[in-house]
Amino acid sequence: MKKIGVLVVDDSAFARKVLRQVLSKSDRIEVLGTAHDGLDALDRIMELKPDVITLDLMMPNLDGLGVLHALKRLVGVPVPRVVLVSMSDTHGDLAIAALREGALEIVQKPTSLANDRLYELGDELTRKVEAAAAARVPSLRRAGSRAYQAERAPLPTAPRHDLVVIGASTGGPQAVSSLLTALPADFPVPIAVLVHIPPGFSQSLAEHLDRDCQLTVVEAKDGLELRPGLAIVARAGMHLTFERRDGIFHARVGLAPEGYLHRPALDVTLKSAAEAARGRVLGVVLTGMGNDGLEGARATHRSGGTLLTQSEASSVVYGMPRVVWEDGIAAAEASIEDMPALLLEHL
Repeated sequence: MKKIGVLVVDDSAFARKVLRQVLSKSDRIEVLGTAHDGLDALDRIMELKPDVITLDLMMPNLDGLGVLHALKRLVGVPVPRVVLVSMSDTHGDLAIAALREGALEIVQKPTSLANDRLYELGDELTRKVEAAAAARVPSLRRAGSRAYQAERAPLPTAPRHDLVVIGASTGGPQAVSSLLTALPADFPVPIAVLVHIPPGFSQSLAEHLDRDCQLTVVEAKDGLELRPGLAIVARAGMHLTFERRDGIFHARVGLAPEGYLHRPALDVTLKSAAEAARGRVLGVVLTGMGNDGLEGARATHRSGGTLLTQSEASSVVYGMPRVVWEDGIAAAEASIEDMPALLLEHL
């Protein structure tokens, strides 16, 4: 079996050394080489033709975002998939911009004061490199355009659902942005958004979405009151559940329950939503690796809720939506471009 060819791009010699070592432990990965800045990376991509690059964001000469822009203009070589290795405390905003520009995964890099912790990233980095290698990168029509807004289905006068839950993983920031930017400010029910990203990045994701959307978008906080026209982004590293008091949903943010690969887990959020909304929940499962969301989707279906999934052709990784669709419990599927209209149709 052909190994996944990887190029490690980082301006730190120590980081390049460690990332090369941890990735080389996988029998599915071959580290083809390293690059010390963005310009060097572009030269090495043309020479080595890697399947995946691990990309630092803050580098001299050409930063990570500049590399992503340059990749769109590459001619004569396959465009590699990109896994970011970034520090959330200082580069969160830039990292989310990079994810929305086409990077597929992100691994949280320790600060310069904790360089030895780079060795602890091995399992996560290897898993995400392998996921990126299996991903497709579809070209998306910009959902927030005026023409696309004009195609939007009319808002329902009496929604059948009281809460919308949207979940995604690999390729999620792009997909979520495509969907939310097509929804109107007067969307009639609250929306909860869950994306698998490392702790420290969800606040930046919420801020980016809030700038681009007609909806109000904020990071979830414990006790936050949900309302129509508001979308909350699950806090990375914490589970998102719901409590309903006097007909109003409130977000609950915490570490429990244990035993899930992801925190937040879509399974946990969907199950809680189905219970709090007494079945009047609309779940939307977008692109992502793995099967998180299947348990929660089944609970949603049993309670009388509705499920929609992103189609295979428009998914970066057809994992999370596939398991729900193949389980036979989704009401419909659509490309990410057509998902806003489908959501409104089933709302």
